[in-house]
Amino acid sequence: MTEAFTATMLTPVLPELTLAAGALVLLMIGAFAGHRSLGLINTLSLLLIAAVAAMVVTMAPGKHIAFGGSFIVDDFARFLKILALAASAAAIVLSFDYLRAEKQQKFEYPVLILLSTVGMMMLISANDLIALYLGLELMSLALYVVAASNRDSVRSTEAGLKYFVLGALSSGMLLYGASLVYGFTGTVSFEGIAKAAQGGGIGLVFGLVFLFVGFCFKVSAVPFHMWTPDVYEGAPTPVTTFFASAVKVASIAMFVRATIVAFPGITHQWQQIVVFVAIASMALGSFAAIGQRNIKRLLAYSSIGHMGFALVGLAAGTAEGVQGVLVYMTIYVAMTIGSFAFVLAMRRDGGLVENISDLSGLARTHPTMAFFFGALLFSLAGIPPLAGFFAKFYVFLAAIKAGLYILAVLGVVTSVVGAYYYLLIVKVMYFDEPAPRFVKMAPSLGLMLALSGLVNILFFVFPGPLLDAATAAAKSLF
Repeated sequence: MTEAFTATMLTPVLPELTLAAGALVLLMIGAFAGHRSLGLINTLSLLLIAAVAAMVVTMAPGKHIAFGGSFIVDDFARFLKILALAASAAAIVLSFDYLRAEKQQKFEYPVLILLSTVGMMMLISANDLIALYLGLELMSLALYVVAASNRDSVRSTEAGLKYFVLGALSSGMLLYGASLVYGFTGTVSFEGIAKAAQGGGIGLVFGLVFLFVGFCFKVSAVPFHMWTPDVYEGAPTPVTTFFASAVKVASIAMFVRATIVAFPGITHQWQQIVVFVAIASMALGSFAAIGQRNIKRLLAYSSIGHMGFALVGLAAGTAEGVQGVLVYMTIYVAMTIGSFAFVLAMRRDGGLVENISDLSGLARTHPTMAFFFGALLFSLAGIPPLAGFFAKFYVFLAAIKAGLYILAVLGVVTSVVGAYYYLLIVKVMYFDEPAPRFVKMAPSLGLMLALSGLVNILFFVFPGPLLDAATAAAKSLF
């Protein structure tokens, strides 16, 4: 009887346990076999991610709860876990040629990515404040290490240190907010908080504000975005890809679940905070990127803006708004992975180049590469009929239906401003005099760029499956 009970209780956490155990086995292989095992560890880590994704997909439908309600697997969790696993796999694939070319081959890299992904999956399923904090820290500890993984680079070391110091500060604030919420409600479970928080109260709002500080830091939303450009520029590019895709997915999941499930009784109070953060992030992302000359810094400011757009859906506070957030994050991950695959392919004989001016005349020297990156830039700008347009369309539509007209209008205006710097890169690639050629693109990078480019170009042909999955995922929260 006890064994059956334990097996049933652990079924929801089986994917996480498998991923954690697999990562530890790979660590042992690396520790005993050394750097000769890097190829094997890379391959096994991708197979492990695929196996865990299959476990998530084939889990019985409906809600599954473990550890007394602390851990929940519903359609929302399944959707975002698959997205986070896909982004993690892409971060490992993009590192193959980069680490070899930079002579930074370390078997620890894929292992740290896997351990961070365990934290993400925990975070996505967290249904109380303690589980949320555990997932957040498990995700973050590995991130601090990979950000500073290139020890020979001053920029990488600085990026890791900056991320660690500011991350520790934000974790402290989030923990303080959680303790205030617990103090005023007497419970840490999201359902319990929702029951106790019906009347609101100034103390609870204070706790919520501190929680939001931690959330905003993780999604790099204004005014807690200050680490993003420096860390994106300084960290090794595959690590930046991981930060910009998988980490954002888990952070948005935490933001949405905690807000919608734990605080439905004080929607009006948190809605004002989310509206302000969304507007500030969209505005800063659009205007601050205009003067950038380094493409990684430009993509950092772009990601701040995109998190602002995603939060427009959350600000609506409805199932339709959450559906918009999920569609937005899926398309954003596809655009981001393709963009960073392109950045990794910006390589001349002397090594990687990162300036926008290095893309001069790319359409004449590498026409296919320029075409796919051009498509991704148009999609990032939100130009129809590319996927980026539909991403923005669904979050703005949800905001309008929730009566947030000014937010939707400001979103459209900042989107138009942001289009300027994306189109400027297209102009440099297609109309400027050619710069020296890049070296031949690695097959893994070409595959990632082509796949994400095609997803963005052809999304409007088959939008149904994604929209249906996002609708079911959003409804499971309400």
